[in-house]
Amino acid sequence: MSNYLVAMEAAWLVRDVEDIDDAIGVAVSEAGKRLNQQDKEYVEVEVGATGCPACGEPFDSAYIAANTALVGLLLEIEIFNADGEEHASRIAKSEVGGALRDVPLSVIEVIETEADPDDSA
Repeated sequence: MSNYLVAMEAAWLVRDVEDIDDAIGVAVSEAGKRLNQQDKEYVEVEVGATGCPACGEPFDSAYIAANTALVGLLLEIEIFNADGEEHASRIAKSEVGGALRDVPLSVIEVIETEADPDDSA
């Protein structure tokens, strides 16, 4: 059994905004609030990054059209004692998806982390 850091991308819709920074703030705040209501404070929430198609430089993953924003959020969760990367991904999607119903989620990276020395028996 290993520990894993699972990174997921979520597509968050924000209505009635005119500014990218406001949209990002609302998306991060709403996602954090819904996770905290379900006792999922251990999920890290931040704005995602998208690479510029022209130069490749990353920029905030948010787009506004008709006062409606689509914000790409990056969610990270530590999964303990999983049987493998696929198992860790399923656990992460279940944990986060339960709190963020109707929010599209996609696992983008799974990294095996060091086990605590206290965990070894």
